[in-house]
Amino acid sequence: MVATDNTSPLNERSRHLLQVLVEQHIRAGEPIGSRSLARASGLGLSAATIRNVMFDLEEQGYIRAPHTSAGRVPTERGYRLFVDHLLGMKPAGQISAAELREQLQLDADDAPENLVESVSSFLSGFTSMAGVVTLPRREVSKLRYIEFLPLGDQRLLVILVVNDHEVQNRVIHTDRDYSRTELERASNYLNRQFGGRDLNDVRASLQRELWAARRELDRMMDAVVDMAGKAFSPDTGTREDANFVLVGETNLMNFEELSDVDKLKSLFETFNRKRDLYDLLERCSQADGLQIYIGRESGYEVLDDLSIVAAPYSQGNDVVGVLGVIGPTRMEYDRVISVVDVTSRLLGAALNSRS
Repeated sequence: MVATDNTSPLNERSRHLLQVLVEQHIRAGEPIGSRSLARASGLGLSAATIRNVMFDLEEQGYIRAPHTSAGRVPTERGYRLFVDHLLGMKPAGQISAAELREQLQLDADDAPENLVESVSSFLSGFTSMAGVVTLPRREVSKLRYIEFLPLGDQRLLVILVVNDHEVQNRVIHTDRDYSRTELERASNYLNRQFGGRDLNDVRASLQRELWAARRELDRMMDAVVDMAGKAFSPDTGTREDANFVLVGETNLMNFEELSDVDKLKSLFETFNRKRDLYDLLERCSQADGLQIYIGRESGYEVLDDLSIVAAPYSQGNDVVGVLGVIGPTRMEYDRVISVVDVTSRLLGAALNSRS
């Protein structure tokens, strides 16, 4: 989600003023007024002209007035256009990749869990926000085939064929009994949609793809959603707290826009539960390159006031995990993007040195 289109809908003057407004707001954390924007823009325009441009930007949904103040702040749409078209990429805080490597000091002889801990702590410390890193997958398990067999009493036997020959059987409890025809249709749908894909990718895709399809298809999709959600859930013996390492979440309390007690409580509960955040990170691992979710783009209400910058890291030719930074929507995107991008390559290099 780094870019949504290839062209900017604004003229050059409007783009410049939006860029300055976003940069000023990121630094100050306050609404930006027309006089302040006129001084910072360097265009020599009057405050009245600036106000007219700001009015147009507000009408188009790029900025908004947070309260009765004359100042304006960027909206999610404004941040998205800024990131996609106006961001001038700079070295991470003017620190080179070599200097980042020296600060991070990854020891290729360390266990992967220790490398992940070090990287998460580094990202948090460098950005003063929250750093998150998923543990590297130890192996890729691809779904070859799934079948459901009725056992009665609202129970199903799920037969999963993984990779070439591995067969996994599990019993799941459903909301109702299903006919053999329903089970066959559900199996056919899942095999067609997800056959050949990594099981971790399947789990990350289920909620997004199946729930979207559920709104459009018939009652059969209810059966698919019910069964698939249980069939592809991690084994009960899986430690959910082993999925990723999150460091520095309390740093988010230092940002005024995130200081609401109820919002923080919901946010920390989400972090502790881990499921939603892990699914979002897994979604990043399926995408091409670095991903940026701004506010509601994540699809999770509890993250509406946050942005996530994440990048996959690889071992050999395979993506084995994701790392990123979580912070307010007014984060310094150029700096955060740079450090996330470079760190993902440094972690990948450390893992490859172990091979």
